[in-house]
Amino acid sequence: MTHSRSVRPFYRPMRPRRRDEPNRSATTLELFFDLCFVVAVAQAAGNLHHDVSEGHLGHAVTSYAMVFFAIWWSWMNFTWFASAYDTNDDVYRITTLVQITGALILAAGVPRAFTDGDFGIITYGYVVMRLAAVVQWSRAAAGDPAHRAAARRYAIGVTVVQLGWLLRLALPDEWGIASFVLLGLADLLVPAVAERPGMTPWHPGHITERYGLFTLIVLGEAVLAISVAIQTGVDAGNRGLWSLAAAGAVIVFALWWLYFDRPVEAPDRLPYTLIWGYGHYLIFAAIAAVGAGLVVAVDHERHIGHISGVATGYAVAVPIAVFLLTIWALHVRRQQHGVLVGAFPVVALLALLAPLGPVPIHVLALLLFALVTLTVLLRRRDDLPAPAHGGGDRT
Repeated sequence: MTHSRSVRPFYRPMRPRRRDEPNRSATTLELFFDLCFVVAVAQAAGNLHHDVSEGHLGHAVTSYAMVFFAIWWSWMNFTWFASAYDTNDDVYRITTLVQITGALILAAGVPRAFTDGDFGIITYGYVVMRLAAVVQWSRAAAGDPAHRAAARRYAIGVTVVQLGWLLRLALPDEWGIASFVLLGLADLLVPAVAERPGMTPWHPGHITERYGLFTLIVLGEAVLAISVAIQTGVDAGNRGLWSLAAAGAVIVFALWWLYFDRPVEAPDRLPYTLIWGYGHYLIFAAIAAVGAGLVVAVDHERHIGHISGVATGYAVAVPIAVFLLTIWALHVRRQQHGVLVGAFPVVALLALLAPLGPVPIHVLALLLFALVTLTVLLRRRDDLPAPAHGGGDRT
């Protein structure tokens, strides 16, 4: 007696996935891809903490924004492609593993980018990932006639921009930031141009889940900061660190609550799709930066940091404000009304004022706790059934 079983092929034509495919969720390969990006995010957040704690604020912000762009953009492009064309054959898997290798190379180059301004290793890792993506788009162009024009535009656009990134390494140092901004904008324009013939068949629910999973990854960096505070407090017998860890926990829990309270699916019309997808750069980078800022606060409490208490407060307050304003723009304004729509910008403004007073981390925790409480109360009110209106006389 023989038993039939499904055998994964080495190669199959890259047909598009259905946009209405039921029960579409992240694959183990996608989760493995995310896991490898944890290293890059940790490197970026760790070096941000070190630079801020040493008082190199301008250098810290610039380096972090550039490094996190490379991390986020590589992850995002793989995610949207996989949502549309994951064939799960051996060639697809091998190509994805090449992209993961590029992510690890990129992560290895993060410290040198921060300390020396040397983006060489990051660039090589980034190019490895992006050229592997060109292979994937070429397969899509061959296997999906309906979206062939878009796939070809992706393949050509990505290739041209990667040549630009490699040529950038030969430019003088004083051109570094300007050339990075120019090439970053060119990278961002590729999807805007490529999707014009017709959007590729990505799955809205799958994309929403994938973005939620990456949000959890960057929240993990903030959780690590709380663990550092607790461990340091135990070792040093510093009661202030216990209080700081508690406030940090409230902040991280609130960030999680506010993002996942009412998730909004990715819009399926240009340019709103791009705005939603690109806007998450600020959400992801802000959450990881909150974690770095909490570790800076630990350094300040231990008197080993080299910045003032006000600057320490802003290391947490600024990314919180960025997070709140971005969530407000991408999620809250699309599905909420009334008081809550105005509450997010108000709390963001108050967060920026918190470092001017005492115990700013604790004040930030209270502000976010209040916003979460308001969110819960208004949601419960909205979910209550409408009162019945009976007719006739009452006896």
